[in-house]
Amino acid sequence: MSALDPTAQSPILAHGIYPYLAARCSPPDELLIDLFAETRQKFGERSVMQIGAELGALLTILTASTGARRAIEVGTFTGYSSICIARGLPDDGHLLCCDVSEEWTSLARHYWKRAGLDGRIELRLGPAADTIAALPAEPVYDIALIDADKTSYPIYYDLLVPRLRPGGLILVDNVLQNGKVLDERSQDADVRAIQAFNEAVAVDDRVQAVLLAVSDGLTIARKL
Repeated sequence: MSALDPTAQSPILAHGIYPYLAARCSPPDELLIDLFAETRQKFGERSVMQIGAELGALLTILTASTGARRAIEVGTFTGYSSICIARGLPDDGHLLCCDVSEEWTSLARHYWKRAGLDGRIELRLGPAADTIAALPAEPVYDIALIDADKTSYPIYYDLLVPRLRPGGLILVDNVLQNGKVLDERSQDADVRAIQAFNEAVAVDDRVQAVLLAVSDGLTIARKL
């Protein structure tokens, strides 16, 4: 069994590459493994919305290595990604989480407290676009993660870019849609939204962007 098997979510990597890389990444700790298992037990098929362990490790690495102090997350679910981001922040860092579900985030709150991170994390329930739009327009955020409803990605992205400091990062998950982005005839609303989003980011002169084959595809955009 590979180190990341409990949260393996990289269907786009074939030929045994995923098990190989998973076995050579730092594994999730007991807390994250417990969170994954409890999410699966409580929410069944919806647990696929939880990020993979390799992406979680990358979130912590990017947050810590960029010296981020202020972070924002759009789409929290049960808290896996927020824990990974918060672990990369300094003790006085702050992560703002945006979600619409009290049910899902109640589990997140439990694990934030268990991880000793509840002092770094603020949760605001409600439409994320409204939450972000109500924030000051100043570029004060160091890192942002978008992992919510796919058709709203362009809205979240355009609200976040002005609020990101120069050199700050926007991370966007699920930008390969299990490989379905290659289907130019797709009628799936999420796929079509992500196809358009990926094209728009690629020509956005406000950022330098790269799309990586991590989990279900991750875009990293650095604000210029």
